[in-house]
Amino acid sequence: MSLSTPVGFLIFNRPDVTEKVFSAIAQVKPKQLFVIADGPRPDRPGEMEKCEQTRSIIQKVDWDCEVLTDFSEVNLGCGRREATGFDWVFSQVEEAIFLEDDTYPAPTFFSFCEAMLERYRNDTRIMHINGDNSANQGRTSDSYYFSKYIHSWGWASWRRAWQHYDYQMKTWLEFKQTDLLEQIFEDFYEQQYWVKIFDQMYEDPQVIDTWDYQWIYACWSQSGLAITPQENLISNLGFNREDAAHTKGDNPRSKLSLGVIEAIQHPPFVVRHREADRHSFDQIYGGKTLREQDKPLVKIRQRLSSFKHQFTLPV
Repeated sequence: MSLSTPVGFLIFNRPDVTEKVFSAIAQVKPKQLFVIADGPRPDRPGEMEKCEQTRSIIQKVDWDCEVLTDFSEVNLGCGRREATGFDWVFSQVEEAIFLEDDTYPAPTFFSFCEAMLERYRNDTRIMHINGDNSANQGRTSDSYYFSKYIHSWGWASWRRAWQHYDYQMKTWLEFKQTDLLEQIFEDFYEQQYWVKIFDQMYEDPQVIDTWDYQWIYACWSQSGLAITPQENLISNLGFNREDAAHTKGDNPRSKLSLGVIEAIQHPPFVVRHREADRHSFDQIYGGKTLREQDKPLVKIRQRLSSFKHQFTLPV
């Protein structure tokens, strides 16, 4: 196939995995390829050479393709480099598909994203298209479902959605003081988990050094939904490597096989799949463990929540 949707490719200092993901991109021959690269860290001997070797892989483009590069000469870190890279891409195109150097896509990942970008191009309810499904495979008989959870292992979106992104999360304190959190979270532990994360990111985004927590907040603050494929379409090659930034430790998500989505069956309704979202929180973010650690209080909290929704005070 020849992919008409632009592809954004984020690379750094790992030529081996970059080569593999580049080969997958080369199979679909995108007409535009945006390459975003971070610069070497001055305290890491030999990293400059690894960065140069990784960047040279892009010279292997041998199909009709406009290649645009945004190579930083200084190290910005995971969060700022990726956020500024996405800003750069969306300043030039209306929509794009993104892969990092260790997110290896299934062949139908690209066609799935392209189909979703076209179908929901003008539907502002949809802000993000996930590539991976690590916790809810087999959840629906359709080809995808709608979720509040944003995953960043291979994804796609539109400029109209990305305009709400703010690396500094400047509106968080105002949002936190409203009752809108209760509209996003049905679960006490889930709410507490994300409030803590967002507090940290608001105080200092580089404490965790990532970009996607801010993107999750941006989507939630706009009541945005994500599309999650019924099959997992992304394999993460970065687990348990010495150079891994976030994918460390024994994790079931490191052993995901790649699925296939060809003939797309669309869900009849645009409604969030709450059961799938709860399972995502339990399996990916540790919600199940949080409840088990707090078992004596779980039933009390559930009863209080039920009581609160049964009665309202007179105006």
